Amino acid sequence: MNKTFRAVIGALLCAALIFCGFSSAFAAGEPIVITSPYDGVDWNTVGQYKTALHTHTNASDGHNTMREMLEREYETGFDIVASTDHGTVSYSWADENVNPLIYKGLRLLGRSEGELDYLGSSGMFSNGVGYTVFVDSSGDEVLTAEDGRTMLRVPFGIEQNALSANAHMCSWFADFYQDKLTTYEDAARGVSKAGGICVINHPGEYTKAKEEIETAFAYDETDPSYRYYINKYASLLDRYSCVIGIDMNSKGDSRTRFDRKLWDILLKRFSANGKNVFGIASSDAHNLGVVDSGCVYLIMPEKNNNEVRSALENGRFFAASTCIGNYDELLAISSALKELYGISDLTGKIDSVTERMAERIDLIKSDRSMADENLGIELSFLDGQGYCASDSRPSVTSIETTDGKITVNTEDALLIRWISDGKQIAYGGLDDGTETIDLSDFSDDIGDYVRAEIFGDGGVVYTEAFLINATSKDGNKPVTDGLYIDLGFLDCLLAIFNNWADILKRMIAL
Repeated sequence: MNKTFRAVIGALLCAALIFCGFSSAFAAGEPIVITSPYDGVDWNTVGQYKTALHTHTNASDGHNTMREMLEREYETGFDIVASTDHGTVSYSWADENVNPLIYKGLRLLGRSEGELDYLGSSGMFSNGVGYTVFVDSSGDEVLTAEDGRTMLRVPFGIEQNALSANAHMCSWFADFYQDKLTTYEDAARGVSKAGGICVINHPGEYTKAKEEIETAFAYDETDPSYRYYINKYASLLDRYSCVIGIDMNSKGDSRTRFDRKLWDILLKRFSANGKNVFGIASSDAHNLGVVDSGCVYLIMPEKNNNEVRSALENGRFFAASTCIGNYDELLAISSALKELYGISDLTGKIDSVTERMAERIDLIKSDRSMADENLGIELSFLDGQGYCASDSRPSVTSIETTDGKITVNTEDALLIRWISDGKQIAYGGLDDGTETIDLSDFSDDIGDYVRAEIFGDGGVVYTEAFLINATSKDGNKPVTDGLYIDLGFLDCLLAIFNNWADILKRMIAL
């Protein structure tokens, strides 16, 4: 949006921002009590299970069969997989599992190709690995490969709102779908009644934040369109406990490259009430080439769906991605790595990407008739076949919180960045595998939460947020403002209008 127009809108909304008081600064000298989603974890006994929460097959608009997708997920080390085809509840990997309306409709539109291919009770992948599929005594469906490795299917996975243009949500543990035009509200209400949990998918696609070229303009709270969507997501998270968070890095991080900013805005609002909002990473894989681009690592004592649900609902997981598409984040990472370790092949790779991004940004700025559009360039650690190109990827082995301090222990990591209220407040090297932050040293910089991003030669890992003095919050601060009215289906027009109004302003200015 035009900077001058944004400034005018900002002045008009200033009073509302002050009145709502979403910021709650941490007072210097105040005793620090940290509420961590990892409290109570026995790091010596739990496992970390690589989990795909959002994947597609040719039963909807994926390019590969169920058999092909599961083979690639097995090859890339997934322990747990949720099949989430559009409008298609996942009942089984063994037997055909389609929604005829979605399957036939997408084939007519050319969005799905090839014959369906499910696993049956046993068989062999094309790589020569044999497997069996069975339902265990607890009702969990499990694929067991001949080498003894297993993959667990998350029950009732689905991408909701298949016929909607602006409201996709993944849900699990709820046998629920609707073959009609539906909204976020419809999906959240239905999943809640069916006893499931869900997450808001790739919001940048629907807010049109993916069309921005600068972080400063994405999710600008003085922009009426962005403010509307922030309020919308906050309202859903506030009213439906089944909505556990948002997808903030998926499928190459092109659409989601500004959604960490949205995550921080929501965290700022909710942490002021002592509440958390979880950030999810996924591949949203529609083909084999991106299967390994994003996942979560669920922290559980054993691998079963009761533990899967508990980990998701309580934030006992790390989100991880092999892709970063945000220009400002990459600049900060490169700068920190150079200060800590000097110039390297890795910083050269990052700098090469940011230079191409900068060229693209300058081109769009110089030709005001061009639409703000996806830069289409991201730092990726995937090779051409969709496997992680690095020999190692960063991981978190344990987290300890005590006396206002957070200690993170890692493997194969180089850098940790600490984020609060959307700003990097500190960073440190991880060449020895450990980093401790004393929050009392940053009392002027942090609000009611802090989160960490761990970067290494194989990608990035995001911790969930650590809340500060959560038990002292009264929980009564509003997470939306008085200007919010849910527009339902019409809000897709709001985002489109906002985007094209900006283009029109530029064309007039030529």
